[in-house]
Amino acid sequence: MKTHTQPSSADKEVFEPADPERFAAAQKSTWVSICINLLLTALQVLGGFFAHSQALMADGLHSMSDLLSDVLVLFANRHGNRHADANHPYGHARVETAATLILGVFLAALGVGLLVAAAMRLQHPGALQAVSPLGLAIAVLALVAKEGMFRYMLAVALRVRSQMLVANAWHARSDAASSLVVVVGIIGNLLGYTFLDLVAAAVVGVMIAHMGGKLALEALSELIDTGLDAEEVEAIRQTLLKTHGVLGLHDLRTRKMADNALVDAHILVDPRISVSEGHYIAESARHAVLNNHHVLDVMVHIDPEDDMHAGHNAKLPSRPVLLAQLAERLGVPGVADNRVVFHYLDGRVDVELYLPANRQTDAKLLQARCDELVRNDPLFRVIHIHNAQQ
Repeated sequence: MKTHTQPSSADKEVFEPADPERFAAAQKSTWVSICINLLLTALQVLGGFFAHSQALMADGLHSMSDLLSDVLVLFANRHGNRHADANHPYGHARVETAATLILGVFLAALGVGLLVAAAMRLQHPGALQAVSPLGLAIAVLALVAKEGMFRYMLAVALRVRSQMLVANAWHARSDAASSLVVVVGIIGNLLGYTFLDLVAAAVVGVMIAHMGGKLALEALSELIDTGLDAEEVEAIRQTLLKTHGVLGLHDLRTRKMADNALVDAHILVDPRISVSEGHYIAESARHAVLNNHHVLDVMVHIDPEDDMHAGHNAKLPSRPVLLAQLAERLGVPGVADNRVVFHYLDGRVDVELYLPANRQTDAKLLQARCDELVRNDPLFRVIHIHNAQQ
């Protein structure tokens, strides 16, 4: 006899990612980003301070925000890769979405802060200082490092299909763009236009705020269950309609789930096939979508007719009531002992009654009673008598 033991606390703490390859790639690329951003933050902030460059210091704060976002990505990557459990039956993928939202809000706030600080300093042009050439050298180094980091991180993100890593990669590209602005601003300052360094700092603030707002809005749209784009929805629709046995489709709904999507669909099948065949068609449709689209799960509901025209079927009597009515109206007390199939269609009931061979002599008389019942009772549309041995 098998016995079941409760897992120990040590076993419960063992982390097994749902997607090991994706998890490992994200961890490696993020740690590379952390090391580079840590060095750049120190170099840019200290270099900007000693070189008298507000733009370089602003870019250093941008690098520090990258460092903080990388730590957030590490947290989200670990917790977002956990398997589904009782409290999270769809998995933990939206931890990545929440992390993206937090990152976006933080960047937007940082960008606005840098913009305001630069604007306030521009009100006192007499206090502006010339930037040391050292600041230009550091800015160029930062530009090269951030552009290289962007290309590396984007390649990893596209390979493992991670929305969060794509966002982090484009964040690195925004850093490269801001570093380019800083380079231009410092060059202008060195040429005698001292205010250009602060203008560059303000532009960096705008770029950071724009990127943060964009990330936050995209994450928020997913958290409120925004559907896939129209082109992808239509592709999923065609995949379902091409499944053998699917006669129609309605109520196709989608919602994003981090880098995947959840799909709900109502498919129309022949109303007179067996329950098992209907289930087979639904499973075939589900697997077709899972195999051809980037979808986490598909819920397929089977309909014998369009729900738009069949909502009143729920008001019809249940099986026990229908059996009792047939037994009373047909004068056959043992109706429930035979195989009886009910079809709830178009607000009425079709009946298939299967009689054993020893009662076939009563079939003609019983069919006549059934025809009379159909004529007098609008509940029943048709009643057929069948031989149970056929």
